[in-house]
Amino acid sequence: MRTTLRDWKDVGRELLSEGSMWGETFRAGFPRRDLRVTSRGVDVATNLALRSYVAFTRYDDGRTMVMGDLAVTEEELGRVTDTVQAAGLEQTSVHKHLLAHSPALLWCHVHTLTDAPAVAARHIRAALETTGTPLPPRLSAPATADLDTGRLDAALGSRGTDYAGTYKFTFARRETLIDHHRMIPWGMGAVTGVNFQPLGRGRAAVNGALALTAGEVQPAIRALRRGGVDLVELHNHTLTEEPRLFFAHYWAVGDAVGLARCLGAAVATTNVTWQATPGYTAAASDRPAAR
Repeated sequence: MRTTLRDWKDVGRELLSEGSMWGETFRAGFPRRDLRVTSRGVDVATNLALRSYVAFTRYDDGRTMVMGDLAVTEEELGRVTDTVQAAGLEQTSVHKHLLAHSPALLWCHVHTLTDAPAVAARHIRAALETTGTPLPPRLSAPATADLDTGRLDAALGSRGTDYAGTYKFTFARRETLIDHHRMIPWGMGAVTGVNFQPLGRGRAAVNGALALTAGEVQPAIRALRRGGVDLVELHNHTLTEEPRLFFAHYWAVGDAVGLARCLGAAVATTNVTWQATPGYTAAASDRPAAR
């Protein structure tokens, strides 16, 4: 069902975020600007890997599917779990995005199908309020990624998005994804993400996840390892989607173009297509909502 930002004003008000539209999906982002995270000697940029998000899609029967990915410290996870469970929301995965990082973070996926999306948003905000996540979200200063983005685009055969100093690619699955007998739009998060953080002199840290069907898992892992990219985690994000998807999270530091070629080879083992996404602008998903 097609919606606009106007249709999600009540949800945005509960989340303290104006949000933005990713296709037919409403999304709000919550960067963890309260944290300074290092991984293998790299200060991880907030927009590379340190963000929570929540996504809402409305269907023709009036029901709304909600999916979220909450970035929490190990100390915060218990409080978030208790809040989510008390609200009747489902937890569908708890996992890592980063290797050897401090402080230790986990990503908690939440899910529900509801007739009251604003109530679900209120519960998710309550979970976020048990953490140090800044609410309302805090914007970072605009910046341009210090990378040869033309060569990265060529290596990945697509076009990236400059996102406040990081450079990001999104690839959507070509299949129709179904959960709870409903189509899952790409904006809900069942996508491949390839993200670059510039480190100077043509080097970058890369972090993201490949969205894979079962038969693609081993070819994709082999392609990552041929380019020296480390596997962080292999897991599901949801419980009952069809076809089943597995997410291979990865991490590497090195020559940005060389890493882009490796990741391009890994993406090429999968049945995905490039997907345009909103850039980091005044209408970005973590802009605070008017109150």
